[in-house]
Amino acid sequence: MTTRERNIKVQKGMPAFVFDMINALKRDNTETELYPSLLECMHRLESKIEDCNHAKQRDPENVLSKKVINMGELRRIASQGIPDGAGIRSTVWKLLLGYLAPDRSLWSSELAKKRSQYKHFKEELLMNPSEIARRLEKTTVLNNDNGKSESRCVLSRSEITHGEHPLSLGKSSVWNQFFQDSEIIEQIDRDVKRTHPDLHFFSGDSSLAKSNQEALRNILTVFAKLNPGIRYVQGMNEILAPLFYIFKNDPDEEMAACAEADTFFCFVELLSGFRDHFCQQLDNSVVGIRSTITRLSQLLKEHDEELWRHLEITTKVNPQFYAFRWITLLLTQEFNFADSLHIWDTLLSDPEGPQETLLRVCCAMLILIRRRLLAGDFTSILKLLQNYPPTNISHMLYVANKLRGQPSR
Repeated sequence: MTTRERNIKVQKGMPAFVFDMINALKRDNTETELYPSLLECMHRLESKIEDCNHAKQRDPENVLSKKVINMGELRRIASQGIPDGAGIRSTVWKLLLGYLAPDRSLWSSELAKKRSQYKHFKEELLMNPSEIARRLEKTTVLNNDNGKSESRCVLSRSEITHGEHPLSLGKSSVWNQFFQDSEIIEQIDRDVKRTHPDLHFFSGDSSLAKSNQEALRNILTVFAKLNPGIRYVQGMNEILAPLFYIFKNDPDEEMAACAEADTFFCFVELLSGFRDHFCQQLDNSVVGIRSTITRLSQLLKEHDEELWRHLEITTKVNPQFYAFRWITLLLTQEFNFADSLHIWDTLLSDPEGPQETLLRVCCAMLILIRRRLLAGDFTSILKLLQNYPPTNISHMLYVANKLRGQPSR
């Protein structure tokens, strides 16, 4: 079609990405061979797109307005991408992650309870030992009703326990624990300052950026202290960032003000499905990152054995060279921020959990650039996969979804 025909189609209600997908499929015989029914499906979509486009824009708000939200319907809508604005994505993600219950009448009490719990975590875990000693001093002074007023400014030596002394090396010493945590806190601080340097929301010297960095730092520190088996692993900041960005930009002022607490619990829930990837002791286990990468390799072999053979046998490109980052960081580094949010809509909407969908998306990423991969050698392939080219996200997610029910080739 000509540029004029394209503009007419778009004006009539067909999204530009659908038009571009159809034309790309017509030009690329490889894609139609891989997915013989794909072109037919796109033609059907073309004929019905005008009505569907208007209906889809209304669906999220209609579903969210119900007293008890239909989670199946919400997942279906979210898998197609959530519209920006009106705080829809913020609410939908909280529902998909189980932070909000489907019954809206429970929201107020549950949110108040969770936010109070997070406040308690911060007070207990982020307090400097000096502040702990000061509070102990204050408590002791208040309880010492018979003491002289001038003696209430400091604790006597007999009142300072061994565990409260800065030089104590005991395991129960708050100071010893503080010094052990310092290295992790410094790593968190370095990573937080490097989070999305292209976004003023996270980067720079503005009060907004500083405040947002502090929130990320608090969440990651509290998580590390509550999860001593994992603590903090480099890259967790990249997974945390999209959640906090969406919740903090909620147009509901009350929701935005509590973004830090809400993000913490949603981060914990999201990471629960991937936490074994961050535990080095489990790397070689059936739940570790290497096992997950092997599953991606098997998925590619099932759906495109020619490409799998070229990558892993002919050119010997180990999938760990590129898939480790794709999987552990949930594709946050492979696409621009807005596209990452769209991908996350789909990841979070899968009732089976985000990991299976993530593997299908990774497999689709390989299949979509198969011609360039098949024509490349080790060096060019690795460069391409470590710097994934711009692509149509909606089309990529469509292909990934086709892998769900498509029989192996």
